[in-house]
Amino acid sequence: MDMKAEIAAKAQQIEAVIASYLPKEEGYQKTVIEAMNYSVLAGGKRLRPMLMWETYRMFGGRSKVIEPFMAAIEMVHTYSLVHDDLPAMDNDEYRRGKKTTHAQYGEAMGILAGDGLLNYAFETALAAFEIEPENLGKIAVKIMYEDGQATVSILCTEKKALDVLGNHAREIGGIIDRNLGGETKIFVEKQEPDYLNQNKDENQHGKQDEQGQQKESNKKQDSEDSEQFLQKLRLGLTV
Repeated sequence: MDMKAEIAAKAQQIEAVIASYLPKEEGYQKTVIEAMNYSVLAGGKRLRPMLMWETYRMFGGRSKVIEPFMAAIEMVHTYSLVHDDLPAMDNDEYRRGKKTTHAQYGEAMGILAGDGLLNYAFETALAAFEIEPENLGKIAVKIMYEDGQATVSILCTEKKALDVLGNHAREIGGIIDRNLGGETKIFVEKQEPDYLNQNKDENQHGKQDEQGQQKESNKKQDSEDSEQFLQKLRLGLTV
């Protein structure tokens, strides 16, 4: 497969990933969501999620956990294009042969669609925790709000992250205070979830069965394939 065909095939796969994370066009916000989806699905090379995907695979990643981030980065990119096209900016009415968002839905809706994409990108990225919920154990936040006072408990397994959170507890509390009013109490605690101990014995002794060895072999091959693809892509973008 030549480079152009390979990029096209990967872009098609990425299109399907992005489409699966777009919001449903329903409810009172139906029009702005239609404008958001119209903007994202207007086409493009999808180089940003492609580079993210291949880099993830090059370093041994094989999970679908990367997919929400791939969709999110394209939403952020699309937001920038939507706002660039606005009358107060470049005032473009066409992009990639299609009407720009503000030309199709109006200037106000173009602004809202861009804002919506930027914010929805963060919600999309957080979907990664639904794919690998065990990662939630590394940092968990519990918030209780009663009689005008918020109590926030941050449970963390990583010492470095624990130190950072502890040093910024006052700022975190200040942000919550400004949004909820009242006084917020922050507790930062060290905790080791049970899942970290589930396979401790197996990990300590380095046991691997035949299936595990095959998995490692496949991962290595994926990594090499992605590295070669990224090298070819870099050469193609610089010539």
